[in-house]
Amino acid sequence: MIKELGEGLVSQNFPVNSIAVVLGASGGIGAAVFDLLCRDKTFLKVIPASRSTKPKLDLKDEQSIKDLAEEVKSTEGDLRLVFDATGVLHSDHFFPEKNLKSINTDTLYENFMVNAIGPVLCLKYLAPLFPKQGKSVFVSLSARVGSISDNCLGGWYSYRASKTALNQLIKTASVELARSLPSHVSVLFHPGTVSTELSEPFAKSGLSLLTPEDSASKLWAAIKTLDSSDSGKFFDNEKRVIPW
Repeated sequence: MIKELGEGLVSQNFPVNSIAVVLGASGGIGAAVFDLLCRDKTFLKVIPASRSTKPKLDLKDEQSIKDLAEEVKSTEGDLRLVFDATGVLHSDHFFPEKNLKSINTDTLYENFMVNAIGPVLCLKYLAPLFPKQGKSVFVSLSARVGSISDNCLGGWYSYRASKTALNQLIKTASVELARSLPSHVSVLFHPGTVSTELSEPFAKSGLSLLTPEDSASKLWAAIKTLDSSDSGKFFDNEKRVIPW
């Protein structure tokens, strides 16, 4: 269901009559970002997309991504923000690998499909909907453990590699999109360690976790300051650059 927000307001360089799309809107951070954007009223409309919405978004089904793009295209207003909060770290069938002998094809495939291939396909089909002029932003949530330079502990092979792949895919797309969309920003953010189902099994005792709402607030504050010079970069939630 699309949330109608009334008159779009001029805010932080996002033009009036703008649309925002939140991918993974049923997850912890995605739901918090969706709620925040609805309250903020920067956007005329905020469209949630997840496995429980219509049209359904399934990152392993390219047709569902095409269907979402058609839904957005048919919605009145200009697409200005896509916030990708999708991702998988563990499931009922797999857990992050601790060592080489734990690596298997199914886990690698699932991580790469959901964490890298699905998001860049969303950018593929949604990028043509960004207006040629004026600010537009594609945000994808990566993870600090996807940084090759910052990898000092090892482990988590599939998750690390899939997030590294996501970083490269979005960085590469940002170079191409800059040629036709001079005010566009494609960017990656590490949202912090957030209290969600994704991170819950790995939260250490005494570790201070962000709530989804706090993470969403930090990310939105950073997004509002983005300009074209930030495109293709990898930031933490305070907009500090993370090494590749």
